Amino acid sequence: MRYDLVIFDNDGVLVDSEPISNRHLAAYLTELGHPTSYEDSIRDYMGSAMHRIHDLVLERTGQRLPDDFDDVFHARVFAAFQRELQPVPDVGTVLEKLAADGTPYCVASSGSHERIRVGHRTTGLDRWFDESRIFSSQDVGRGKPAPDLFLHAAQRMGVAPGRCVVVEDSPLGVQAAVAAGMDVYGFTAMTPADRLDGATQLFAKMGDLPDLLI
Repeated sequence: MRYDLVIFDNDGVLVDSEPISNRHLAAYLTELGHPTSYEDSIRDYMGSAMHRIHDLVLERTGQRLPDDFDDVFHARVFAAFQRELQPVPDVGTVLEKLAADGTPYCVASSGSHERIRVGHRTTGLDRWFDESRIFSSQDVGRGKPAPDLFLHAAQRMGVAPGRCVVVEDSPLGVQAAVAAGMDVYGFTAMTPADRLDGATQLFAKMGDLPDLLI
């Protein structure tokens, strides 16, 4: 294994949540008078922490989102997770192999701790991630594309940034990993390869990841 730590993004990498989340985000923003298509949401907000959604809407429209925006959005998304959410195909096999090989791994997500845990409980991935392996943008001052979250995860896991590899599927996540001085493998199952510029390597099937890490 060429790396001492594998850092996974969560949404779209561990759990297949991006279609659900962005569908509901687009609908809610449109409901609030900010017309947004599903494609707009994927392009502008995929991989973002919640504060970036607020910032972009304010920047573009001069209007602030409601104070309860995050709570309402998460309630809708979590309800949809219970009905629809699935793990990314083959991700359980990947985690099982990393654990069997004794390779340290963790998750570092723009989503809240609650969002990560709800997704993991719903899909059964919680067996692979105890509290010591879960890091959220809530833990740092700035979300992706700033490197803070990945650097925080590496520091807490006791691994130098240069010995880490990040598994990401969003442009913001790739930018954050590069800024942190880490290699980054871009997962193209949902994101076109040309949007993951700067990735160390690209791959389309999660089951291929273990062979790439050798």
